[in-house]
Amino acid sequence: FNVQSTDELGLGEAPAAVCAAGALLAYLHETQKCDLGHIRRLELLGDDHYMELDYTTRRNLELTENLRSGEKRGSLLWVLDKTKTAMGARNLRAWLTRPLRDVAAIERRLGAVEALTKNTVAREELVLALSGISDMERLIGRIAYGTAGGRDFAALRNSIEKIAEVKAQLAPFSAGRLHELDGELDPLADIARRIRETLIDEPPFSVREGGILRPGYSEEVDRLRNVRDHGAQTVAELEQRERERTGAKKLKVGYNKVFGYYIDIPNSAGVTELPEDYIRKQTLVSSERYFTHELKELENTLLTARERIAELEYTLFNEVRQLVAGEVARVQAAADAVARLDALCSLAETAVKNHYVCPEVDLSRTLDIREGRHPVVEQAQKDNLFVPNDTFLNDADDRVAIVTGPNMAGKSTYMRQTALIVLMAQMGSFVPAKSAVIGVVDRVF
Repeated sequence: FNVQSTDELGLGEAPAAVCAAGALLAYLHETQKCDLGHIRRLELLGDDHYMELDYTTRRNLELTENLRSGEKRGSLLWVLDKTKTAMGARNLRAWLTRPLRDVAAIERRLGAVEALTKNTVAREELVLALSGISDMERLIGRIAYGTAGGRDFAALRNSIEKIAEVKAQLAPFSAGRLHELDGELDPLADIARRIRETLIDEPPFSVREGGILRPGYSEEVDRLRNVRDHGAQTVAELEQRERERTGAKKLKVGYNKVFGYYIDIPNSAGVTELPEDYIRKQTLVSSERYFTHELKELENTLLTARERIAELEYTLFNEVRQLVAGEVARVQAAADAVARLDALCSLAETAVKNHYVCPEVDLSRTLDIREGRHPVVEQAQKDNLFVPNDTFLNDADDRVAIVTGPNMAGKSTYMRQTALIVLMAQMGSFVPAKSAVIGVVDRVF
């Protein structure tokens, strides 16, 4: 990581994390057998930055999967995930499982979601632009590993070319987090241009069998392709030249598997003197067969053109791969910005569709939810009216609330609803309520 000590990575006080990260990197080096230069940073997830959610809490709140079948449907992620890219889906999942504790950071996310909810046209156009972007994080990882195929490069090129459209849709947002993301989003036009100039629009999966380079990129490849595709014509042209040179009108250029290409001159042609570069190859009853250095070179070119094309194309492809791999940091940064935009758009889409409101998040140590609703239950039972509930807690006279009632009255639903609304607010999402004041919490049990 080009640092003098683990202190610079923020791991000075976490020796166990240093051991864990070192073991993981050693495992990757041993199993992947390649450069891991695309892994550029370590992030220590500490309690000071994120709400603490242990495994039991995540499972019982059904954050990413439901308790009964383990499927996504019926979870909070199922409700919130309207992302259009794999990167955005992973980013949203990370936000959901690691809600923030920093009020300023929460407000920046909420501000971006609010701006997207208010500008419907820009939001819908932005969602449309994001829809065509592939998983750039995984693609650049395969390129850095050296395992990427032609289709991976085509997918990366197409994704990069969509970034310009994404940036155009961010133009109306002149302030806030969305404006910052616009500045962070590198259009990567030079990388897309190099890939487009090098590879055909729809390259084959394998990069070792040729047919991947765009015509005009390499003069030698174009020449070999021309020889391969027009071999018979090239032989006919050579035959005509030799007839004119020797004066033998019945001269023919032939081929067999034993002798390869040869020049056949019938005895009846009456040719008494041949060019000096003619070398006798075979004597038949009715004719003599010769070869020249030019014919030998043509034979070698025709017979090895396909292999030479494949080798040369693979060499040139690797040059482009190394060039793109050298820009891994730029591609990763752009992919991260796309992922965050996608996650913000997803939260905005959900807020508009489900009639959520922007919560007020502060350090007041007060929880005041008016007409709160369970985000998952109301979506799972759309035919039945969900009765909203208030919640008020603080660290003074209302520190504890005792919830009573018969079985199946909704006690646990009400408790989970409160936890989910707090969690949604601190991840930067709007919440299902008429209004909500959320004093930041450090843990949900």
